[in-house]
Amino acid sequence: MNAPVPPVQTRAENLSRRFAEVYGAEPDGVWRAPGRVNLIGEHTDYNNGFVLPFAIDRSALVAVRLRRPDSEPEAEADVVRLASTYAPDGEALSRALFSIGGLEPGGVGGWAAYPAGVVYALVHSAGAAVPGFDLLLDSTVPVGAGLSSSHAVEVAVTVALNELLELGLDRPRMARLTQYAENEFVGAPTGIMDQSASLMGQAGSALFLDCRSLDSETVPLPLARHGLEVLVIDTRVVHSHADGGYSARRSSCERGAAALGAASLREVPAGTSLDGLDAETRRRVRHVLGENERVLQVVRQLRADDVGGIGTLLTASHASLRDDFEVSCPELDLAVDTALAAGALGARMTGGGFGGSAIALVRQEEEERVRAAVLAAFAERGFPEPALFTVLPADGAGRVRVTWSRGE
Repeated sequence: MNAPVPPVQTRAENLSRRFAEVYGAEPDGVWRAPGRVNLIGEHTDYNNGFVLPFAIDRSALVAVRLRRPDSEPEAEADVVRLASTYAPDGEALSRALFSIGGLEPGGVGGWAAYPAGVVYALVHSAGAAVPGFDLLLDSTVPVGAGLSSSHAVEVAVTVALNELLELGLDRPRMARLTQYAENEFVGAPTGIMDQSASLMGQAGSALFLDCRSLDSETVPLPLARHGLEVLVIDTRVVHSHADGGYSARRSSCERGAAALGAASLREVPAGTSLDGLDAETRRRVRHVLGENERVLQVVRQLRADDVGGIGTLLTASHASLRDDFEVSCPELDLAVDTALAAGALGARMTGGGFGGSAIALVRQEEEERVRAAVLAAFAERGFPEPALFTVLPADGAGRVRVTWSRGE
């Protein structure tokens, strides 16, 4: 069965109470940003290609209170105090602190780098005057699972500060700012997909996103009506976008585009001869070109209400990521192969790779059989037990209305 996740409203009420306990005052509000599952379109985003993610019903919540200059010491005017319920064993909270004026890329580590990166982006890219603030974070997006837990945090902080500071930023602009935070402050060369899904997702739909123009369109993903579910298989192999593997793949794509005389691989037509490229670069480029075509085909099938028929394309995507882009791992391959053997209509790794999660498109009546088969296969190979849960397409980021107040 799914791991139990409390309703967002309950979590927000609890977070608001906890904030008052930690900081001695009520927050100005609570904001939510979901994680995402990428249905198909992997490593195409930073190549200006096409992606098809959907926001999921697991999310990061932030309670935020801006610093009050008239009631707090002037020395703390640009201080940001952070706390997270995701804490090491034996500790009630994980805490961090930074000064806005002293922010420099790489200067804040751990989970606090993500809120700090947002502040840095707002100041240095958007020209915003950001005062000090207090923040408490709670998240149900698994960390390191390839479901975009870090972007969920960044997006939640972005929408909170956008509203509190009345910046008037639209969602595409906020997506660009969180990408700037990742690239310039955190040091992870990520694309635009994750934050776009978190900001612009809609319940019951996937987000068809053109990463070159940022034009987006919701595409129906009526899983329940077709008796289908997306089963997430979190291998618990933790990955990091800040490591060298992701960066190396991006550099290889850039070299391939340059060798083919294109600004990016998006400008390379399908069917272009890749014979002039070295073997490794040829494999990387072949994946991106083929993946873009698979995204377009999946979109066509979903528009035609052929949800079950997309399974073969999901599986083809995994084979390409495994063989041509070489970002899978034994645990991901085992999850995919076992799910397919147990009756899944399609399966693939999702996210940047090198660990994280796989997804399987399964019929509702076969979910338990697929789940049991995966658990048994992992046990037989001596791998740590994976976490398995289903996800539904959810709405994008926004404020959670909290009725609780400290005076009650």
